[in-house]
Amino acid sequence: MKIKILGTGCARCQALEKTVRETVKELDITAEIEDVKDIKKIMEYPILTTPGLVIDEKLVVSGRVPSKAEVTTFITTALTNK
Repeated sequence: MKIKILGTGCARCQALEKTVRETVKELDITAEIEDVKDIKKIMEYPILTTPGLVIDEKLVVSGRVPSKAEVTTFITTALTNK
C-alpha cells in the first residue's frame, strides 16, 4: 500500500501525517508513506486545498484533516478493494 500526504508542510499537513502513521501502526500493516511537498506533484491530483490524502493513487480526502476513524476507514477500504 502506498499512502501520500499532499501538502507544503503546514500544521494541518503534519497533523494528517501523524494520524496516518499512528493508524498504520495500530492496524499493523505495511505501508509506504510519502510526504509530497512539491507543488507541481500535488497539482497532478484533483486537489484545490491541502492537506490531501492519497491511498494507492486515489485521492480520498482533501482540504481538511480527517479524524482517526475516517483514516482507518479509508485504509481498511483500500485494503479490501485490492
